[in-house]
This record gives sequence, structure tokens and C-alpha cells, in this order.
Amino acid sequence: MAYATTNPYTGETLKTFPMATFEEVDTALDVAHHAFEWWRDEPIAERTKVLSAAADILEHECNAFASMLTLEMGKITSEAVAEVNVCVAILRYYVKHTETLLAPRLLPTVGFGDTNVQLVNDPMGIIFAVEPWNFPYYQVIRVAAPQLAAGNVVMLKHASNVPQCAALMADLFRRAGAPDGVFTNLYLPHELTEHVIASPYVRGVALTGSEHAGAVIASLAGKHLKKSTLELGGMDAFIVLKDADVAAAAEWAVRGRCRNAGQVCVSSKRFIVVDDVYDEFVERYRAEAAKLVAGDPADPATTLAPLSSVGARIQVERQVADIVAQGASVEYLADVPGWHADGTPGEGAFYPPALITDIPEGTPAARTEIFGPVAQLYRAADEEDAIRIANDSPYGLGGSVFSENVHHAQEIARRLDTGMVTINRASASGPDIPFGGVKNSGYGRELVDLGLKEFVNQKVVING
Repeated sequence: MAYATTNPYTGETLKTFPMATFEEVDTALDVAHHAFEWWRDEPIAERTKVLSAAADILEHECNAFASMLTLEMGKITSEAVAEVNVCVAILRYYVKHTETLLAPRLLPTVGFGDTNVQLVNDPMGIIFAVEPWNFPYYQVIRVAAPQLAAGNVVMLKHASNVPQCAALMADLFRRAGAPDGVFTNLYLPHELTEHVIASPYVRGVALTGSEHAGAVIASLAGKHLKKSTLELGGMDAFIVLKDADVAAAAEWAVRGRCRNAGQVCVSSKRFIVVDDVYDEFVERYRAEAAKLVAGDPADPATTLAPLSSVGARIQVERQVADIVAQGASVEYLADVPGWHADGTPGEGAFYPPALITDIPEGTPAARTEIFGPVAQLYRAADEEDAIRIANDSPYGLGGSVFSENVHHAQEIARRLDTGMVTINRASASGPDIPFGGVKNSGYGRELVDLGLKEFVNQKVVING
């Protein structure tokens, strides 16, 4: 695992970074721990000044930060700018609300006065954040903002293909006034991950990544008795009922599946359409996908980015080939650079928007998360069948329900075994919406007060 910047559009490796040594890691842990001992006692208003300054820097230098997202992982310009803006919103949310969210709570308790028992929220120490490449800033900020506001300090191990994004995050907080050690970026080799988790200074681990990575990190956190949160993959069900606005549903479907080139854990991946409107939905999906323009992600005209690497493209090719071998059919819906018209693999990191149909029930295909612009389409007999298909998955991150009857759609949403459901749109996120899933999609919640309190010591203080 080498930390390197490789432009997904050109394939050129632009810069490499040495991995941290054992001694450098131990020094970083010591510095972070000493920073915590000071930072934890800073008033919330002082801690959130750093968040406010960070938000201002991101806002004023939005285009510069966004361009690094495009360079390192191929994000198109409009999506890169949107990611920076979401980070600004998250930081300002905690500037505004942390004082209230962390305020002590009085507990009415038998045998004590009304003000004698308090539940207080104290910081714990170093939070070790292991983050992925698909949203290089957002994934970091949604952990760092609440944890720094709460009085913890953060040590980051970012994905190896976005090292300059990781460095920019560390530099952002330094420029915003955070003392050394409050936010630390480490180019950490895999073999030193357990060493960091085992440190008595590290009190929590937050990971966003694959099931495999989650299982490894969860086992290490359990072994060393550290609190952890996991946000893993998803196979989000996108249900279209017979009374849905099919045109709007198809538009949202393509947007939800192809945003960030389909490399989103909470993006719609399984499209479950009732028989009454199935054929219309398919035709409209094809037409919408054909409008996508693949090209240089820095070009404002581009609407479909390359995947994050050639390796990512090869992985998608293998997954699609496996699903077809299980009896499914695949249809490619638009041209992309380097791709052959007959569907044979090409060169570069682009993968075309595709539609997979006729997926046999009970095959591994229905449980394969594809990180690319590939939609799996299922024909449901009726809404009960749609719910059955949606819940027949080991994942439970998000989902969508499309219906003109919003109240009925909400009833359907309550029956889906998943962490988040949106009505009449592909997905929704924001600093004031809790984020998290169930089953193989992980545990714990991020953002709002839930994320703020995942790694605090909720201490009970009793006046005798």
C-alpha cells in the first residue's frame, strides 16, 4: 500500500508519500495525547472558534480545495464544490449547536432532589478515524467536527489514493488555529493499525469503508476494548410504486446511481419497480442515462466522472461479468472514453452507465455491492413483493420509496430494514440529518447530537 496521487483521468502518478515509521507513529500519539490534555479543558466556545475558522477557510478557498478532489479521485467539478460546501455546513452546525447539545442533563431520581443527579458529557481522548477515498473531505469532517467540538482530538488514517486531500485536512485545522496534535494526519501502514488502536491514549475508532475493513477494525477495537463506529457498504433499495411519478423517479434513479460515478455507499443500487410501471421506468431510465456526458472531470460539461482508478474499473468489470455468468443480462447505456462499443473492456478508469436485469433470485448477484454506475433492476409483482425484495439483503444503509401518496410511502419506509429512507428522492444528507445503518452496513450514528456523543464519557454526577 503506497500513498500516492494518481490522476484517475490521465492515469499519471503525480506524487508519492513515505509511510509513517513506528517511531513517528509513537511520537504522533504522544503529541496528540498531550494536546488532548489541554484541549479537553478549553471552553466549548474556544474549541468551536477553530471550527468556525475552518469553515471560513473552506468557503473562501472552495475552488482550490475542490480541485484537489478532482485531481486525486476524479470527482467532477460541480460535485467537488458541493462536497466542500457540505463540509462548511457541518462545521457551522457544530459551531452553532455544540453548547446546547453537550449541556448537562438533570435526571429525576428517587431519593434525590431535582438538581442532584446530572448526566454530563466529557471528552475521552484520541479518536482514530479510518476514512475512505470517495468523499475525501466530507468523510473526515463529519467525524472531526463533532469530535473536536466535544473536546476529543482526532488522528486520521486516510485512503492511500488521496494523500494530498488528507494533508489539506490537517493543514486546514492548523490554519484555523488548532494546536499541534489536535488533528493529526498519518500515512499509516496497515501493519501499524493495531498498534494505534492498542494505544491507551486512543479511546475510540471511527471507520467508513468496506465490510472487510469494518470486520478487521471492529475485531481490533473489540480486542482492545475500544468504542467504535462503523459505516460500511450499502445495497440501497429504490422502490417505485404504481402511483409514482415515473418520470421523476427515473431522473432521480440515474442521478442517485451515477453521482460520484456510482461510488457512494448510500447511493441507490437496487431498483425495485412494481410490474404496473416497470416497462415505462426502464425506458425512462435508459433515456436519462444516455444524457450523461463522460469526460475530463475538470470540464464543467462533464456529468459522468471516471472511477477512482483503473483498479476500480477492473473490479466493476469482474463483478458485472460474475453477475452475467449467474444468468443476468447487462445493457450499456452511454459511451465513455476508452470503452469498446461491444462491451469489451477498454483502457483507463471510465465505466459506462449500465443496467442489469433478469437477476435470478437467491444468487450472489443480489448481494453484490458495485461501486460504479451500474443499476440492478428488479420487477416486483406488487408493493408487498417490492418490500420483500428490498429486505432480502444483508445490507441496511439507506433506501427510497417513490409514491404520490407520501403518507403511504412513509408506512412502506417503516417496513424497510434499513437505517435511512427518503421519500421521492434518491437520498438525502446534511449536517442536521443523522447518518448510519444496520445489519452489514455498520453500527453507530454520525452527525447531529448522535455523532457528537458517540465518543464522549456520559458521566453521572450525584450530589449526596
